[in-house]
Amino acid sequence: MSKLKIAIQKSGRLYEDSLQLLKDCGIFVNNGKDQLKVSVDNFPFEIMYLRNSDIPQYLEDGVVDIAIVGENLLVEKEKQIEIVQKLGFSKCRVSLAVPKDVETDELNYFQGKKIATSYPNTLKKFLAENAVSADIHVISGSVEIAPNIGLADGICDIVSSGSTLFKNGLRETITLLKSEAVLAKNLQLNEEKENILNRFLFRGKAVLKAKNSKYILMNVPDDKIKDISRVLPVLKSPTVLPLAEKGWSSIHSVIDEERFWDVIDELKDNGAQDILIIPIDKMVI
Repeated sequence: MSKLKIAIQKSGRLYEDSLQLLKDCGIFVNNGKDQLKVSVDNFPFEIMYLRNSDIPQYLEDGVVDIAIVGENLLVEKEKQIEIVQKLGFSKCRVSLAVPKDVETDELNYFQGKKIATSYPNTLKKFLAENAVSADIHVISGSVEIAPNIGLADGICDIVSSGSTLFKNGLRETITLLKSEAVLAKNLQLNEEKENILNRFLFRGKAVLKAKNSKYILMNVPDDKIKDISRVLPVLKSPTVLPLAEKGWSSIHSVIDEERFWDVIDELKDNGAQDILIIPIDKMVI
């Protein structure tokens, strides 16, 4: 049986989260010290730990079949590959930033200015689309220091919390791209490898859905069941169980994490009491 070759960043912000996703999907990896290629015993995977910037090229060339990689890197490298699933972790932005004493947030500030960046292709495309002409200085690391040493008037770089910008006397102005970790694939996978990928996607979607959902239990007056049910749209229908106390029922359902507090407020307004929230490990729909 074929093995699907999956590339993972060998160090950095994606490494731990990528391995955790595999573990949550029931794929257990026994890493030997300094190993760059590892086979998995309980799933047809071969894991390759690669330098982050090399992954898009290896993916396009078919050296690896799939990869967990930052969307921002794929956009920058402009390779012929396909994103098959957004993974919801390692979220960041590719943004422009200026010294904190610059008062304007307008893009025209950069007209005729010097911009330091590790994302020249993304930046060039953005500036061209907005008819801004600037001098781009490509830097492989520590982009934030460029304005402080007189190399640039601003920067274009990835931003997560913004703390690194703050420490270097910069502030974020314009976002070019929002990014997160994605699962991407080579365009030439054969049928057998596509089947393995689909098995992994099935597990991954169950894990990701669970992370974005909460199991909810509550006590509800029987005459409020219909009103409460309309507030709980995630599953086909909530589970309704009669309580020992006449006229009351227990309702069980699932709610989306992003709407959590709004839904809780609606439930309480519609008569729900004794609300319990429970994390979900996997969610297969």
